[in-house]
Amino acid sequence: MTTTELPTTPVRPAPRPIDPEKLMAFVFRAVDEVGASLNTALVVMGDALGYYRTMADGASITPSELAERTGTDEHYAREWLAAQAAGNYLDYDPATRTYTLPAEQAAALTDETSPAYLPGFFQLTHGTVRDAAAVIGAARTGDGIGWHAHNGDVHVGCERFFRTMYNAHLIGEWLPALEGVVEKLERGATVADVGCGHGASTILMARTFPRSTFVGSDYHEGSIAIARRRAEQAGVADRVRFEVAPATEFTGSGHDLVTTFDALHDMGDPVGAARHVRHTLADDGTWMIVEPMAGDHVEDNLNPVGRAYYGFSTLLCTPASLSQDVGLALGTQAGPARIRDVATTAGFRRFAAVANTPFNNVLEVRP
Repeated sequence: MTTTELPTTPVRPAPRPIDPEKLMAFVFRAVDEVGASLNTALVVMGDALGYYRTMADGASITPSELAERTGTDEHYAREWLAAQAAGNYLDYDPATRTYTLPAEQAAALTDETSPAYLPGFFQLTHGTVRDAAAVIGAARTGDGIGWHAHNGDVHVGCERFFRTMYNAHLIGEWLPALEGVVEKLERGATVADVGCGHGASTILMARTFPRSTFVGSDYHEGSIAIARRRAEQAGVADRVRFEVAPATEFTGSGHDLVTTFDALHDMGDPVGAARHVRHTLADDGTWMIVEPMAGDHVEDNLNPVGRAYYGFSTLLCTPASLSQDVGLALGTQAGPARIRDVATTAGFRRFAAVANTPFNNVLEVRP
């Protein structure tokens, strides 16, 4: 006698009680999130079309006036202005039907010398989100996506965003926080800037310390080509050299200073890179690591900056690491303790957090 087992119906858990007020609060929060997501593209649009720069003087303006002054279509200017007012980026006067850009927003959106300059941050975000489909596919397989595989807004936006911080803090705060480094640079030091991208940090140091020599390295050939052009334009090509090389293979030895700006966590083999830094560093040299602001625990980073960086970590930095050999995938929010582990595993003995901003930790590592 045979028996046939009947198919079983999956048992669903009992529904949890829902608070209608909390539900609707979340729905409206989600609506705000969608508006913010769309606004990323609108800020990029305003930056690209010159809308913000045209309004930087604080004078009131109509859609037709904005369109005329920027050589754009009035229909787009009208909707863009209304969207910006709805997001409190602009002020709107119903009596005159005009818009104004407040002074604070003008500083953040038009003044490239301001430490709060933000268009690069939006451009980086816009480019990152545009590549999300590839990241979704990679998440299914565990594959990575190299930095070189992203669109140009990622590369340009990243440089524009971090260059603002380097201009504001590198020379006046970060380098002076390192023991004896400024004195060496003033006398004449050799410096390796690893993961230099477009060379903003390298060129800034070279302009400030003309007696020192610098070599910037990055595995991304396109970035190095831009860095070389910018060194020529800045008049520092006589003391700055840029090379295409991964972090485990940059050239030179006896460096007085090695710098790594917002790049260590992107590397597939940060320990291997750290060992190479140790091998090429002078016995009394210094490795300055600048990493995104993060605490050592998830709960330390549950804040607006941490939220943005975890987003970049998911969509940009972790895929970049996974695309390389080893693929350690530290993540953008690795925190000082994990960076210390990388350094000590590579043979460094001295490690200290010496400075910070709302967006960066500055770490001093020495033999």
